[in-house]
Amino acid sequence: MPSVHPGGTSGDPGADAGRAASGDVVAPQARTELDRIRRRWAELPIAAAEQRMPVLRHLLADLAPRTFPRLLALQPPERPPPEVAGAQEVAEVPDLGPAVVVDQLSVLVWDAYAQGNGDGIPDLLTAARRALA
Repeated sequence: MPSVHPGGTSGDPGADAGRAASGDVVAPQARTELDRIRRRWAELPIAAAEQRMPVLRHLLADLAPRTFPRLLALQPPERPPPEVAGAQEVAEVPDLGPAVVVDQLSVLVWDAYAQGNGDGIPDLLTAARRALA
């Protein structure tokens, strides 16, 4: 089921027009790869999924900075924002285990596209899917 976003997502009007018609901010290529990853992940026995968790955890770490400004805005006021050390922003995605990692991935991909930071995501997803084989 596609995620719906009320408006356009990036500076590419052609891409936004196609996604606006379907109600999905995620590029079709990325959506296809997410679906493939979800199917592949569901086929893995739990032990194999646990062994392959680093593949998806690495991908989550790569995607998190694309939504980091949004994550900072959601920080509770009593909690100071993460420190920025040079080019290293701390935007850690919690490790909730193999049962929900694909859902976490879907959320980060959607957030990245919703913020106009979807460049290169289909290639990242393709590489991760191939590493899960």
